[in-house]
Amino acid sequence: MNTEQVQRLLRAIDDMNADAFVSFMTPQGTFKFGNAPPVQGQAAVHALVDGFWKSIAGSRHTLLHLWNDGDDVAVHGEVTYTRKDDQQVTVAFVNVFRMKGDKIDSYLVHIDNGPLFAP
Repeated sequence: MNTEQVQRLLRAIDDMNADAFVSFMTPQGTFKFGNAPPVQGQAAVHALVDGFWKSIAGSRHTLLHLWNDGDDVAVHGEVTYTRKDDQQVTVAFVNVFRMKGDKIDSYLVHIDNGPLFAP
């Protein structure tokens, strides 16, 4: 996965487009967001991200670093969330992908979203 592909993935997230998001994954891929339990398969991933996006007003991702070692990819960046009360919160994230061909088969999001939901 190269920088252009990661930028397209981040745009799909910021557009809150679950269909576009899951198109980056294999049909039976696994997705783990923070400390939530992992889900498997595009339908489950679609439902999870769609549910999360309903809890926020928006997001804007900034890619800072990309490491690509064949089937293993790591992405470091910052995401600025807009909460439902219009306050913005910026947190760092690291995503780790295990690729299968040109699709993500395992997608791990390492993030602390505590500040997003803090009063």
